[in-house]
Amino acid sequence: MGAAPRCRAEGRGGEPRPLVRPRLHRGSLGARMECAERRCATRRQTWAGQKDSRAGQGAHERDAQARTSSRAGIVPKVAKIAQYAITMAKTFYRYRNSTISMLNSVLSYPNITFRQRIATNSFRTARSEEDPDSLWDAWGSWSECSRTCGGGASYSLRRCLSSKTCEGRNIRYRTCSNVDCPPEAGDFRAQQCSAHNDVKYQGQFYEWIPISNDPDNPCSLKCQARGTALVVELAPKVLDGTRCYTESLDMCISGLCQIVGCDHQLGSSVKEDNCGVCNGDGSTCRLVRGQYKSHLSANKLDDTVVAIPYGSRQVRLVLKGPDHLYLETKTLQGVKSENSLSSTSSFLMDNSSIDFQKFPDREILRISGPLTADFTIKIRYAGAADSLVQFIFYQPIIHQWRETDFFPCSASCGGGYQLTSAECFDLRSNQVVTDQYCHFYPENIKPKPKLQECNLDPCPASDGYKQIMPYDLYHPLPRWESTPWTACSSSCGGGVQSRSLSCVEEDIQGHISPVEEWKCMYTPKMHVVQTCNIFDCPKWLAQEWSLCTVTCGQGLRYRVVLCIDHRGMHTGGCSPKTKPHIKEECIIPTPCYKPKEKLPVEAKLPWYKQAQELEEGTVVSEEPSFIPEAWSTCSVTCGVGMQVRLVKCQVLLSFSQSVVDLPIDECEGPKPASQRSCYSGLCSGEATEYNPEETELLYGSFQELYELYDWEYQGFTECSESCGGGVQEAMVTCLNKQTRETADETLCISSRHPPQLLKTCSLDPCPPRWETGQWSTCSLTCGGGLQTRDVFCCHLLSRETNETVILADELCRKPKPSLVQACSCFDCPPSWYPTEWQECSQTCGSGVQNRDMHCKQRLADGSLLDLPETFCSTPRPVTQEACKNEDCPNEWFFSDWTQCSVSCGEGTQSRNAICRKMLKTGDFLIISSSLCPPLPFSSLNRLCTLGTCARHNRPAHKQSPHIMAAKKVYIQTRKKKKLHFIVGGYAYLLPKTSIILRCPTRRFRKSMIMWEKDDKRLSSSAHITIAPYGYLKIHHLKTSDIGTYTCITGSTRENFVIKLIGSNKIIAEQPTGIKEEEAKSKPGLNEALRTEEKHINGILFNGSKADSRGRNSQLSRWYDYIVSRLLQHKGWPGQNLGSWEDQESTERNTSSEDDHNPGYSLPFTMITEQKHLNDIIRNLSQQPEELKDIYTKQLVVQLAHELFQRHLEHQEFVLNVSRLRVDTALVKYPLSRHVSGFTSSLRTLPAESFLPPSADLANGLHRPHQKPAILRKISAAQQLSASEVVTHLGQTVVLASGTLSVLLHCEAVGNPKPTISWAKNGEEVKYNDRMVLQPDDSLQILAPVEADVGFYACNASNALGSDSVSIAVTLAGKPLIKASRATVTNTESPTVVVDIGSTVKTIQRANVTISCQVAGVPEAQVTWFKNKVKLSSAHHPHNGLLLITNVSLSDQGLYSCKAVNRHGVVTESSQLLVLEPPQPLPYLEDLTAVLSSATASTHSVMTSPSGTQMTISPGSSALIGCAVGGHPAPSITWLYSGKPLNLQHTLLAAGQILQIINVSGVHDGEFSCLAQNEAGSLTQKTSLTIQECQWSVDKLMACSASCGHKGMQLPQLRCLLDGVEVSISHCKEKPKPALQPIACNRRDCPSRWMVTSWSPCTQSCGGGIQIRRVTCQHLTAKGSSVQMSNEACVQVSKRPVDTQNCNKQPCVEWVASSWGQCNGPCIGPRLAVQHRRIFCQTKDGAFVSPDQCSALPRPLSTQNCWTEICDVHWRVSLWTVCTATCGKYGFQSRYVDCVHVHTNKPVLERHCSWRPRPVNWQRCNITPCENVECRDTTRYCEKVKQLKLCQLTQFKSRCCGTCGKA
Repeated sequence: MGAAPRCRAEGRGGEPRPLVRPRLHRGSLGARMECAERRCATRRQTWAGQKDSRAGQGAHERDAQARTSSRAGIVPKVAKIAQYAITMAKTFYRYRNSTISMLNSVLSYPNITFRQRIATNSFRTARSEEDPDSLWDAWGSWSECSRTCGGGASYSLRRCLSSKTCEGRNIRYRTCSNVDCPPEAGDFRAQQCSAHNDVKYQGQFYEWIPISNDPDNPCSLKCQARGTALVVELAPKVLDGTRCYTESLDMCISGLCQIVGCDHQLGSSVKEDNCGVCNGDGSTCRLVRGQYKSHLSANKLDDTVVAIPYGSRQVRLVLKGPDHLYLETKTLQGVKSENSLSSTSSFLMDNSSIDFQKFPDREILRISGPLTADFTIKIRYAGAADSLVQFIFYQPIIHQWRETDFFPCSASCGGGYQLTSAECFDLRSNQVVTDQYCHFYPENIKPKPKLQECNLDPCPASDGYKQIMPYDLYHPLPRWESTPWTACSSSCGGGVQSRSLSCVEEDIQGHISPVEEWKCMYTPKMHVVQTCNIFDCPKWLAQEWSLCTVTCGQGLRYRVVLCIDHRGMHTGGCSPKTKPHIKEECIIPTPCYKPKEKLPVEAKLPWYKQAQELEEGTVVSEEPSFIPEAWSTCSVTCGVGMQVRLVKCQVLLSFSQSVVDLPIDECEGPKPASQRSCYSGLCSGEATEYNPEETELLYGSFQELYELYDWEYQGFTECSESCGGGVQEAMVTCLNKQTRETADETLCISSRHPPQLLKTCSLDPCPPRWETGQWSTCSLTCGGGLQTRDVFCCHLLSRETNETVILADELCRKPKPSLVQACSCFDCPPSWYPTEWQECSQTCGSGVQNRDMHCKQRLADGSLLDLPETFCSTPRPVTQEACKNEDCPNEWFFSDWTQCSVSCGEGTQSRNAICRKMLKTGDFLIISSSLCPPLPFSSLNRLCTLGTCARHNRPAHKQSPHIMAAKKVYIQTRKKKKLHFIVGGYAYLLPKTSIILRCPTRRFRKSMIMWEKDDKRLSSSAHITIAPYGYLKIHHLKTSDIGTYTCITGSTRENFVIKLIGSNKIIAEQPTGIKEEEAKSKPGLNEALRTEEKHINGILFNGSKADSRGRNSQLSRWYDYIVSRLLQHKGWPGQNLGSWEDQESTERNTSSEDDHNPGYSLPFTMITEQKHLNDIIRNLSQQPEELKDIYTKQLVVQLAHELFQRHLEHQEFVLNVSRLRVDTALVKYPLSRHVSGFTSSLRTLPAESFLPPSADLANGLHRPHQKPAILRKISAAQQLSASEVVTHLGQTVVLASGTLSVLLHCEAVGNPKPTISWAKNGEEVKYNDRMVLQPDDSLQILAPVEADVGFYACNASNALGSDSVSIAVTLAGKPLIKASRATVTNTESPTVVVDIGSTVKTIQRANVTISCQVAGVPEAQVTWFKNKVKLSSAHHPHNGLLLITNVSLSDQGLYSCKAVNRHGVVTESSQLLVLEPPQPLPYLEDLTAVLSSATASTHSVMTSPSGTQMTISPGSSALIGCAVGGHPAPSITWLYSGKPLNLQHTLLAAGQILQIINVSGVHDGEFSCLAQNEAGSLTQKTSLTIQECQWSVDKLMACSASCGHKGMQLPQLRCLLDGVEVSISHCKEKPKPALQPIACNRRDCPSRWMVTSWSPCTQSCGGGIQIRRVTCQHLTAKGSSVQMSNEACVQVSKRPVDTQNCNKQPCVEWVASSWGQCNGPCIGPRLAVQHRRIFCQTKDGAFVSPDQCSALPRPLSTQNCWTEICDVHWRVSLWTVCTATCGKYGFQSRYVDCVHVHTNKPVLERHCSWRPRPVNWQRCNITPCENVECRDTTRYCEKVKQLKLCQLTQFKSRCCGTCGKA
């Protein structure tokens, strides 16, 4: 028995709602449901007398019970109430259905508040009027919805009113809550499963998850226990509204799956179209279908298959092939993501559900959509075969036309019209865009505008009904037309101007006619009034008063008053009445002591002139005004006279801008004076006494005025500038002296106007401010570009000099204006976007390179939108082109190998080779073999093995052959007839010796051994015998036998080198066949040692055969050198090595060679290992150049001792073996006698013993001067005891735990004697108790500790130089690196050598060697790294050296040396910086950018190392560029005449551009730029020449005629700059000089032919002739023409023809066809138009182009004709009854038809279009309504009463008569 479940139902917003958790009886949920069903059945049986007709209701009750039980649990009280309600329902029959409805609601949704729409007070509506005979009662109200979101169900019940069976159902359903649930609501079926999580099933709890899409019973609640395979049906029915299937709208209602359409209606079959539109027609999307085939490329790992835009649906892709698909997405917000699609799965990506299936040979991708992001499907190449991708999807038409809402109504009441429009809408951004986007899709059809009536409600106290007026949608819409604006009502201070508007309409013929204004009300009405001339009117402006005219007493002062317009310009137009006075009296408090002046101060000459009129010139305006002219001069030269002037009345005509004189009475206002008195000073001889008469003459007419009114200064204007220096102007006004009020300026005497007074102000420098330049052109024409401008902080010092200083940005306090702004912010049309070209398919010769091309659209925000290729209308650019490669280097081309020369066993194969080169065109060119590298013999021949020949018991497979070589060096010391050797070594032999050279092999038949000498095949001869047993015999050696002998066994080779010892123990050279590289002189010691060291380290033996020969040759020379020194050694025991000639003579005197005593004589052949000689060579490589010869001698002595000692040991061994009974003394004596001197000479000697014999140690004065040289000892460190170590330089000392002392020896030679000093790790050693410097300059370290570890250097120096050698001291053998912390800068040397740890700065193309000297025991392994990446061994041929050749910028980086042995690891690093000295560049990009925004007067020039020149005119600007490059970037300093630049200038582009504005003479000279960096410096210069351009007429133009009387010659006008002609635009500011023509070539012309015009052609077509007259004439210098004989002209030129053919074109004519039928458009009563065709043809009937008949009059192709079709007229019906009996809004309408006159049947209206169409509606009963009696004002009142609308106010007032009836 499980516990009762706790159920949840869905609440508002899709949230689960807790239900009551009841306690149930024991038993399962199904059992409890069956029990409840049986109890209900028992109750129903007790209902006596019930018929079978009640079965329907009983079934519903059971249904309700079952649904109740299918919910979670039932509260016992609720169950009792339910049973009680059922009983009550049976008892009270009439409320049965209502009770059951309520019961179902209670049982199904216990927590939902009941909300029912109640139409009346009763719970049920009345019986349906539609079905009065039905036995059913009316349907009940709808129940509450089963869900609050996501689509639920609601039901309604009805009862059967008959005792019989009612046909039909008693319950009906409908959908409800058809809104999407929020994402957090979850799945509805999953909520029902989770309600059982706390109910035990079979004794335990489970977490239940839904099982969806059950094909057998989709409406049962089947759930699965999470994590198990247990599936249980927890309820037979799911709740109503649960979806039957996850991908369907069908829902479960009462346990049955009901069909639901996309319109959310039950039983509806309406479905979405492919675009996702319910019941759509598929026009909002387009089907995209295509395929993609991959093309594998070595340069591409993936490719784009298709881009699927946002909103696409039903996506399906199928890939067939080895490649793989993957996804990339980009949301509308720009968020990107990707998925690799690695395995079969279903998942969400950017809220789009994706289903992916992966099979071995194909992949399938499905996305139902709609996509919520832009998807890009890509393919990743995985195999060599091509793949095919097929795709199909429905792409939304992103930009669609959308019909707008109706525009506002044209009238607010009484009936108006309104229109719709169409706009282009972007579905992605939900924004309206321009119409061009919708034109991209041909599927888009722009909707036509709709017209409808609106606001038909009557206006207050009037009638407003109106009949809908038909409107032709194909005609253009009515529009507003405006007239031009009228003239402004005021010339300043703000006026108005107006225009008129009218609504017009255009008919089919294009005629425009005015219509009613309401037809245009769909668009806003334009303004009919606007303001104009809003600028201020001119105003008077007065300056400050001047100083008083006297220094004591009473005087006058003056000021200036000007009329200033709104732009600050001095102009006219100010009112004279408001002009301030310009003169006033002034009183100086200082008393005057001079006699009283007899003349007023004005009468004095200086002030009289100063008081002369300063009137501004009155400007002519559009209003008539008086315009005075200038005053005449005074009528007298002294005394008082008169001045006159002319005053006119003038007006300015604005349309012609001309001035017209008017009559005087046309001008208003006072007329200015036309005459005045003037005073010219005292006449000679006159007294200076005051003369009242003259004063009266002078001032008589003005005396009264100027006593009452006078000019005065009244302050100054505001300063013209706030900083940097401005001006203030004194203001002058005319004042009334008594009232001190301003008077009209005409009342003051204008001649007494004070002078203009100005003063400076605001002289302080301006604060720093921002200055901005012009915006540059937009970087893009669309798609969001950028504009830039220059913004700099500047400081204006003085406006007068316009001196500006550019400051740092921090000094400007205001925010810095923007440097960049967006531009062209609109979408670009789709276009092609290419990717970068890929690498060429070939590095040389002919190849191709590819690129991809994508169709994209740059949007206004700058982002790129991927589009299908069909969107790009332009042709697709090329995606493949040929590479521009060079010819390939010469190469060998080999043919195929020939067949093997044998059929079994080992044979040979060969092939041919030709030398060729591939041209850049792809063709091959065969060239000479000498132009290709040398070809080894083995490349054309090779061994081949075809399997073992038939032998018994022999395996077919063999291992490769092996030669058992002996790596030894043999030196023959005594003559012997025959010697035996084994290949692999070197032999230095005496001539005439016979040798046998053996080649011991394994796994190879000796009979097949081949021999070569110097790479040439050997064959047997009398001198050389090749034995079949694998050896070579040479008889009696001679110089031609010198060379390298090679034993060849299959693929294995081994060499043996034979050299001859000549006279004087010199190694004999080969006489002939010497290779070029071997014929050179012996290489220098250092070079040879370096090469040998490479050989010793085994690095160089990996090259070609030719390289190997070169190295062997070099090694051989070293062996020759050491062997020669060994043979010349003087210390051999008993005897010296004689020459072979001496030995030969000695041999002749002896009986046999056996007589020689072998005990003490030299052996016949001395033998040593090659490795031993290699060690000697390596030792020599470590010695300084000065001591190499000394050490060679020492090493040769040591080598001779070792060779002889080994010989003695061998002899002693032989004697012991043979057991010769010889007295020991007899044996030892000769040995000791001959050897003692030899061995004693090998004891250790001081350094001086190795000096040349010429060196005298006793007397240093006679010794030659010598640089210091430190002796390198070869012996290893000596362990004198367990605690004491003594060593020489060049070795490594290992400190152990018991080491107590270390002694470091350092011996040096030189003259003068060198001074020894010691350093540790580059720092001088500080001597102390433990660090002791011994008397012999040795360094002793006592009780060494770990801090003593390091590299110790012994430095020897004298006046001639120095030498240094290091020794390493390590701890327990740990690796140690000698490091330096120096910085080395190289700017000149081609070679740089540094220690690791240094910082190297070097120029390009230098060779850098980084030394990593490593110490450690055992020897540490060295590894080199660059930027932490390991370098290959090719970069460091020596373990301790890293060689970087031909350094470039790519070699920059951190180089590390890592030393490793078994005791530890240590690493040191060096930084390599590549310097590039400043060098000139060919161009400067920044200069081009600056020039593009500069003015036309700006000139540019580039500096150069050799210097450039530029001539420039004053006042223009100059840009001087300094194009330099380098690494690091050089700093630039500008100089003028070799000194730092101190002229005013501006630096641009990081100092690379020098800008000079307003060039003047001070800039004439040389400007230079100095570019500097660590690598060096560079100076470039240019010279500026300042010179103005001038016109020049120094040359004459060519004469206009060669003879006759009309020859004229004009001077040639040229613009010269410094004597060089330049463009005339440079001189356009200069006045051109007057040019006078000069007569030229005035002489008689030679006789020439003269012709008349051609006569008219004799035929107009078909061929004719025309003639002209030809005469010989002579033109004289006076211009007369004299006729000459034809012979005079024939000598000059050929006689012109006088006859020619003409009008050869064929004769043509217009031909017309017969007239067509008379069925054209009607143009009048019974009148139409008919047509015919017109052709152009020749006389013989051939048709030609109409152009050939264009000269002929063309016949008519149309004419009027009579037809009965056009016998039509407009027919009108009677007017309808007026909609109102009074008021202003009544109207009536009528029908208008086009009908035939005879048949009276309607025809198309276009037949009547030639006659105006009668109106079909009009206003009526436009009379005021009387309020005397209540009567209807419209004929619709009967209908108003039927619809019971009389209670509404608007109808009650208009139908008061009808509505008032009982």
